[in-house]
Amino acid sequence: MAYFPAFIKLDSKNILIVGGGKIALEKLEHLLDFTKDISIIALNFSDEMLRCIQKNKLSYEKRAYKQGDISEVGVVVVAVDDIALQAKIFAESKNYNCLCNSVDSVEYCDFIFPSYIKKDDLTIAVSTSGASPAMAKYLRIYLEHLIPESIGTFLKEMKNLRKTLPKGKKRMKMLDEKAKNYIQNWSAK
Repeated sequence: MAYFPAFIKLDSKNILIVGGGKIALEKLEHLLDFTKDISIIALNFSDEMLRCIQKNKLSYEKRAYKQGDISEVGVVVVAVDDIALQAKIFAESKNYNCLCNSVDSVEYCDFIFPSYIKKDDLTIAVSTSGASPAMAKYLRIYLEHLIPESIGTFLKEMKNLRKTLPKGKKRMKMLDEKAKNYIQNWSAK
């Protein structure tokens, strides 16, 4: 099964991570690129996870997950090896319209974490729909080297133009031409 590529606005979504180990930390670090509205529940936390939590001033509790913990949550990431708990949280998430990701168990996922590149306003996601996360990672690394360092500056300029120019075909054509020229000049180097 293929996953539909979508970018989700996390501004108004509380996120809960269940787990405190290496994989939970990896998911936390990815989410921190987009939001800080994250809480963590785990029986045990790695030292690295605690450092990241404290550095980012996140809420956390050292305890087991209990039913209802996701009642006010928009997204839950289940980063534990307990498959029964993954299944339980996934089933419970349906009662609350909460998106669920159970690490390494695609059958208990509403979404998966793609390998991604984030440079200022540019985000590029690469996914193999879970077939080969390693391939997605190496393709991301390859693509990352192709993106010019000036992309952030260019995108700020484009954002300002979109805000200041009146909407319409003329603006659309000018912005399209500007983007095309940027890519052509960049790829010619």
